Amino acid sequence: MLYFDTSALFPYYRPEACSNKVQKLLRDPKTRVCISPLVEVEFASVLSRLRRMKELDEASALAIQAALEEDAANGCFERALVSLEAFHLAREWLLSRKSALRTLDALHLAAASLANAKLVTADETLMKAAQRFGIPSMLIRA
Repeated sequence: MLYFDTSALFPYYRPEACSNKVQKLLRDPKTRVCISPLVEVEFASVLSRLRRMKELDEASALAIQAALEEDAANGCFERALVSLEAFHLAREWLLSRKSALRTLDALHLAAASLANAKLVTADETLMKAAQRFGIPSMLIRA
């Protein structure tokens, strides 16, 4: 199973340098994909930021959000819960001070770990932390 964080999932819905690689992974019928509620919250945040910066018009933002919601409703993604155990694990990693993890990235990493999934990310810092803590991971690059 693959756990997609927001940086890896967003290029599926909006063209970016790594979109082709993300599309290939997500369209593979053998690939099981999971996301957490964090992805949905961060997705909304990215859309809001792009709107504020005028990099995306409102109709496009609504269409992208609707596409994600439709895929989620159609069962394209399994759900990885962000449980209390995930918060404890994320806190432990942050307190170790052995990585440059930030709060939500630590929670993404914990959700992937607890789901026994391979983390898929476009974030190099998160990838390095995953390697540091022994979490299977894959970096998506252009």
